[in-house]
Amino acid sequence: MATSQPPANPPDPTPDPTPDPPGGTGLAKLALRDQLSTARKRLPVTELGVCSRALAGHLLAAPEVARAATVAAYASIGSEPGTSWLLEGLARRGTRVLLPVLLPDDDLDWAVHGGEGSLAGGRLGLLEPAGERLGTDAIAGADAVLVPGLAVSRTGMRMGRGGGSYDRALARVPLGTFTCVLLYDGETDHDVPAEAHDRAVGAVATPSGIRRF
Repeated sequence: MATSQPPANPPDPTPDPTPDPPGGTGLAKLALRDQLSTARKRLPVTELGVCSRALAGHLLAAPEVARAATVAAYASIGSEPGTSWLLEGLARRGTRVLLPVLLPDDDLDWAVHGGEGSLAGGRLGLLEPAGERLGTDAIAGADAVLVPGLAVSRTGMRMGRGGGSYDRALARVPLGTFTCVLLYDGETDHDVPAEAHDRAVGAVATPSGIRRF
């Protein structure tokens, strides 16, 4: 069973190595990322644990997740919205969970989550599954896709950390699949600057609940 709180002074995710280029939209994204990342670092550790449990409760109760045979998710680190309770809940149901593996070109491979204690350290301080790599297209077989982010607009445009890893992954997800970004309250309804490669999501989950776009 996961602990109710993340460890004290958790490390923050290392910035993506290939940020959006400066100028125009890129500069606007950098400013918004800096603002939201700073706010996350100020969250008390106790609040991170409370938010993790609340997110798990909402997502496990969502019909799109409850009926999914395979869910693509991620192992949170640092001050990201926590996923430990969510991953445990999915495992208890017998749901097949795919977790990402960051490749050298910043694309995402996928492997089946082997349960508590099976994660290993990966590039940029990430936690990754140790199982067999299934390929970048494995995400296309997921019935629900849960992704990290820093902000989302009123129409579902997601903003990540700038490397484009999840934009590439979301481009492989079939139309109609439930896609949801996990955020804190206060990180929604932003004016997210968008470029041609950016991908929207169909829903946002926060500690307050789930909203579908």
